[in-house]
Amino acid sequence: MPQDLPITTTTIIPTANKKLSLVPLIFLIYFEVAGGPYGEEPAVQAAGPLFAILGFLIFPFIWSVPEALVTAELSTAYPGNGGFVIWAERAFGPFWGSLMGTWKFLSGVINIAAFPVLCIDYLEKILPAFESGWPRYVAILVSTLLLSFLNYTGLTIIGYVAVLLAAVSLSPFILMSVIAIPKIHLHRWMSLGQKGVKKDWNLFFNTLFWNLNFWDNVSTLAGEVEKPQKTFPLALFVAVIFTCLAYLVPLFAVIGSVSVDQSRWEAGFHAEAAELIAGKWLKVWIEVGAVLSAIGLFEAQLSSSAYQLLGMADLGILPKFFAARSKWFNTPWVGIVLSTVIALGVSYMDFQDIISSANFLYSLGMLLEFSSFLWLRRKLPALKRPFKVPMGLPGLVIMCLIPSGFLIFVMAIGTKRIYLISGLMTVGGIGWFFFMKFCKSRNWFKFSSDHEIQQDEHQTFQHL
Repeated sequence: MPQDLPITTTTIIPTANKKLSLVPLIFLIYFEVAGGPYGEEPAVQAAGPLFAILGFLIFPFIWSVPEALVTAELSTAYPGNGGFVIWAERAFGPFWGSLMGTWKFLSGVINIAAFPVLCIDYLEKILPAFESGWPRYVAILVSTLLLSFLNYTGLTIIGYVAVLLAAVSLSPFILMSVIAIPKIHLHRWMSLGQKGVKKDWNLFFNTLFWNLNFWDNVSTLAGEVEKPQKTFPLALFVAVIFTCLAYLVPLFAVIGSVSVDQSRWEAGFHAEAAELIAGKWLKVWIEVGAVLSAIGLFEAQLSSSAYQLLGMADLGILPKFFAARSKWFNTPWVGIVLSTVIALGVSYMDFQDIISSANFLYSLGMLLEFSSFLWLRRKLPALKRPFKVPMGLPGLVIMCLIPSGFLIFVMAIGTKRIYLISGLMTVGGIGWFFFMKFCKSRNWFKFSSDHEIQQDEHQTFQHL
């Protein structure tokens, strides 16, 4: 296969359907990763104000920037739906592409399940009937289905909805930060925490990790982006800066202006701080913003999961019907339905261990992703890379080793139960690959052939 032919899907050739432009893509990336400063507060509880500030200043360079650079280079080299699955498949073959797909898909849809539950958790403060029983089950079902239908209407609509949700959910934090300025005492930023409070480094690093993660999720949508070779690097660059500022500005404002017991810095403390700084009206606004943020996170991550399955079908890893698109909106309806059904099933379970296991699988996937990036640099040095990380292979190894070391640390602190669940999911993924291979040999389902994939690549090369 010629090295300068980017992989794509059968649906990347432009039609009447609009592609994602720069601004909606930036905000989709933002909701893939963050959705606002909700959830950053435990970093202060775990290690004190100074370490929390330093964490959100330094950790993006250790984790977010390397992940974003890898995503920018490989998404422009292979601008097709499927993202990291394509990279692993091209680096190490179909087995590893399939296993990457299993790890990332399961971690994605399990995370999706948390967002409708979070919305209902906030609504139950207004409507106590949603606290338990059948009203809660119905509310989770209805909210999940409504949010999934919104996703079905297409990425262009989802992109602009993300812009609106970000504007409304971030506005109270901007306002709170401005009002807090006269109340800020700079010495509070330098505090190492209350005396006698033991630092919880596991909580601290996990908080940083999960608040600055998932930059590569948007790669599964590359086939839907307008001029991806130019748009992707710029969108990732802007999104990294925007996301980091969205975490840091409220953190500086609240730490500097509010003096409370360190134990109160739990998830959701920003709403309490808003009440202390400006009044209850701002607290309510931030709580409403939390619901809107959860909606944005749901839409962005459901899109990634659905288009990942479409990309895997176009690669021949999954049967062709996984690439089926809606006639009305051109969206991958099979992927949306399957992701929604799995997310619904998980949302009714006590899924704390399952979520931890999904994060473990995501870490495995990231290790494979960094390995794929380095191996493709070595294996295909002449591959056309419209955006290329400006380093040689030794520098890239160092760049990837630092976040990889952190991934191994996160995995090492897992419990035996998490190892067991993650192991069973991985074995299931391996079994799925060989089952698909068996189905292909028996012609039970239709799969994209190598000839079709190369033909689609050639069409895309001509278009690009």
